[in-house]
Amino acid sequence: MAFAPILLRRSLALLSLLAAAAAWADEMPPAGWRLSGFGTLAYVHSNESQADYSASALNPGTAGASKAWSPDVDSRLGVQADWQLDPQWVMVVQVVAERSLQNGYAPQLEWANLKYRLSPELDLRLGRIALPLLLVGDYRKAGYALPWVRPPVELYGAIPITNSDGIDANYRWSSGEMTHVTQLFYGHADVPFKPQARAKAQAMTGLSHSATLGALSLRLSAMTTRVSANLAPQLFDGLQQSGPAGVLLAQRYALDNARTGTVALGFSYDTCDWFLTGEAASMVSHSFLGHRSAAYLSGGVRLGNWTPYLGYAIAQPVSAIQDPGLPLAGLDSLQLARASQLSSSLNYLLAAIPHQHSVTSGVRWDVAPNYALKLQYERLMPVTGTRGTLINIQPGFRAGHAVSVFSVALDFVF
Repeated sequence: MAFAPILLRRSLALLSLLAAAAAWADEMPPAGWRLSGFGTLAYVHSNESQADYSASALNPGTAGASKAWSPDVDSRLGVQADWQLDPQWVMVVQVVAERSLQNGYAPQLEWANLKYRLSPELDLRLGRIALPLLLVGDYRKAGYALPWVRPPVELYGAIPITNSDGIDANYRWSSGEMTHVTQLFYGHADVPFKPQARAKAQAMTGLSHSATLGALSLRLSAMTTRVSANLAPQLFDGLQQSGPAGVLLAQRYALDNARTGTVALGFSYDTCDWFLTGEAASMVSHSFLGHRSAAYLSGGVRLGNWTPYLGYAIAQPVSAIQDPGLPLAGLDSLQLARASQLSSSLNYLLAAIPHQHSVTSGVRWDVAPNYALKLQYERLMPVTGTRGTLINIQPGFRAGHAVSVFSVALDFVF
């Protein structure tokens, strides 16, 4: 297993920068500087030999068809620096090294923002900011903060973008014994996912509201954006050249400045002795991404240093995942073959909308301060006709049967 040497080599530049930063920090007032970090060393096994298990389309795993045991699904290293410039100004920078589609384990800038406190209740931030759509969105990559090895892939894999470049405003207020945080945000994201191909989310405009009352926390979020990605260019170029019906199909399904909206609601009830948490989200895109929903419910008990937990999750399409495609009547043999191929390719793309449910069981063992060892088993059931959340589909893949996924992870903070 060669993950550790790879990660160390890929993170060499990051660690060199941190060493220089730490030396500089020694010259600053201790109250004005804080350096912290987190990491996960994990291996994942899937018994599906014709596809790979992945937690995110942007940080692909290689467990299954590619490798018997893979470190790529969850392993990462993150470092965060916080500067308290004065009572009003704070700067935050976070760098994360994890498997990506384009750069392997090369460190990537996750957060880089400047916060100004206008009053004890109101903050403004500018820069690269965590996308506040989901319940654990602020720390979804810091596995030590989670009870599970990873957030449920049915929901969190459906929203793989984790940050935006822009501005936000956070207003803290209270009503009786309940405290609230209302956040408005605006920005954009530009994500490379393969050579010479990028996904862009423009005008990401949203509202997130969190409320806390004792052990209960709630979050309601909504966002609208316009998404573009040059996926399947041959398919959509072919449709554009296939007459009026093909042009209409291309306009309907191409991910080209497509209006996309997301609404999410989550809750967590944590008494310190036990917890119950769940989320649900609806995502609508005027493209082949369609209308889909996802949800999960998970709970566990804390028995000293041990936390066994269970979970159930589901992802399903709301819109159709098949289209009649191009009309075939009156076509000669060459045109018929081309139209059939284009229609088949379109339906293969539509079938990528995840439709699966899963059951998860696991245990967390806090082996030492700042270290947690986790073992997790997931039983995924992709619905017949789809491939669920699996990627790298091989010719022998058969949907409609259960997939077993085993994970072992060591999470730490420093």
